[in-house]
Amino acid sequence: MRRVWVSCKNNQNYRNDKGILTHIKNNLSRNKLGELLVFRGVISPNDLKKAIKVQKKEKIPLGRVFLNMGLATRRQLFFVLFQQKFLRLAASVFFMFAAMGNINKAKADSLKDLSYKISVSLELDNTTNVNELLVYPDLFGSQEKRSDDLKAFTKWEGMFQRFEKSLKGKTARVFVNMLKQELDGFQSRSILKMAQRVNSLMNEKKYILDKNNWGKSDYWATPIEFMQRGGDCEDFAIAKYMSLKALGVPESRLRVAIVQDERKDIPHAILIVYAENGPVILDNQIDDVRSADSIYHYRPIFSINSDSWWLHTREETVLASR
Repeated sequence: MRRVWVSCKNNQNYRNDKGILTHIKNNLSRNKLGELLVFRGVISPNDLKKAIKVQKKEKIPLGRVFLNMGLATRRQLFFVLFQQKFLRLAASVFFMFAAMGNINKAKADSLKDLSYKISVSLELDNTTNVNELLVYPDLFGSQEKRSDDLKAFTKWEGMFQRFEKSLKGKTARVFVNMLKQELDGFQSRSILKMAQRVNSLMNEKKYILDKNNWGKSDYWATPIEFMQRGGDCEDFAIAKYMSLKALGVPESRLRVAIVQDERKDIPHAILIVYAENGPVILDNQIDDVRSADSIYHYRPIFSINSDSWWLHTREETVLASR
């Protein structure tokens, strides 16, 4: 098993291969502490591999591992993280002004803004003090490959578009009022506590197959449709995903995952939440929130959020005959 390092997206509209923009781009493309230290020559790639092994074994922050192993000083760690934060701010300001003349907004931007719109509708604070996830732990022993191209996931994007439209309608008030009552006050809790509350709330809804509910074999319902009519496994996962986004959980800590249930030999959908102490599973087939490490009968196929999707594969062990 290995950890997957997730690189930042490159902005295709404002490329520049010279000067300060190149420096910013190169720095932003390495948004993990270990990668940044390697990029700046503080540690070697081999040092990083050793540190990750130690971090995985001892389950302590990677920065602490670097300190314990004498690979970096506190001052170096502080400088690297401070500089990265400054560069992100500078890049954000630059691209914001550069994009002001662009009237047409990309679909991806609309999806990212949706969590804010939900929070406004629910009158929630959405100021949860939760950091973006920098390193993704392994899921169910799989390796994953990231892509930012979501064009193939038409049901996923279609659900977002229908949901955004439905928030403006009168029928959305049932969803808004119920969620506000149930979630109000939870946005200041830990990720795990918020996940437990949302999981318990949504698992009370009715399970019904898409064919019986919508007359289609595979329909990805919006949370409002789900709250009104119930749904199947992916509808449970989507409603939990949207609710946690509304509470302020960063996109990087949420993924809807399509897995193969190897006990039932059927596909299944769950929500992966990267909580403070590692990934947990929100599953309509399980009453409580479980650590991903405690579940062995799911084989991940792909996972997705509004930023990216990940293809999951397993390395097969090949025994050579003599």
